[in-house]
Amino acid sequence: MKRLIVNADDLGADEARNAGIFDAVEAGAVTAVSILVNGPAFPDALRRIAATACSDISFGIHLNLTEGTPLTPVPARLKDRDGRFPGKKEAHRRLLIMGNRDLEDAIGREFAAQIGALRDAGVPIDHLDGHQHIHIFPAVIESSVRAAGEFGIPWIRIPEEPMPDCLVASVQADTVEANMFRRLAKAARGRVRRSALRTTDHFRGLYLKGRLSPESLEETMAALPSGLTELMVHPGRVCAGQSHGPFSSFSHRDREYELETLTSGRFRETLTRHGIRRTSYSKEGP
Repeated sequence: MKRLIVNADDLGADEARNAGIFDAVEAGAVTAVSILVNGPAFPDALRRIAATACSDISFGIHLNLTEGTPLTPVPARLKDRDGRFPGKKEAHRRLLIMGNRDLEDAIGREFAAQIGALRDAGVPIDHLDGHQHIHIFPAVIESSVRAAGEFGIPWIRIPEEPMPDCLVASVQADTVEANMFRRLAKAARGRVRRSALRTTDHFRGLYLKGRLSPESLEETMAALPSGLTELMVHPGRVCAGQSHGPFSSFSHRDREYELETLTSGRFRETLTRHGIRRTSYSKEGP
């Protein structure tokens, strides 16, 4: 049997992203959501969760070490000169090397603060993943597994995805990044196997970044293997006014196009045609 968790990342990044994600939830397209607790729209995300019937939706922590402001005092390796996380490229560069116990302890404290903020808000946490996949980096994976165990989070994302047979030339730059995440995920899987954490059988979404369309979804779903798959998506809305800050580039026309693709009748027809049943982490059990 083919089962699919459709997980929307970045709830809390801004109110436009929140609005788009909940449009997808209410349409029945998205079955799981990952939450940025240090995002500027985290309070708006909590209000939307409380106001929406979400009994069938899984919520997860979207651990963040790349953008925005830390919730705890962190060492210089985890921040820029203004005290914020240093941005995606720089954070990735700094966290590719493991073995610094002081750094790992600081990451553990920051993760505990982020998870604790979501738990204290009354949101059940079914799964754990990382903003820009930071949770699987060599300097971070141990802290990720430990935090999940300490807080009783049963599922963790392993974004290991085979490269599609065909990729258009315009997305080759993204392919380089996706290949890096795939290699890191493969290495992290060994650590996860030594824990009690669960992972999906398959993962899709790395190579759909910037190219999610009815056609690419059809191609992806047609080739979906049996078992449980997580499909990572990023629906949203365009910001009404000018946005500033580390998450200001998140909500643009591509996010709305992705939302339209996910909520279209064609996506539902594609799933039905290929015998794919939508599910969530909570429905799959602890």
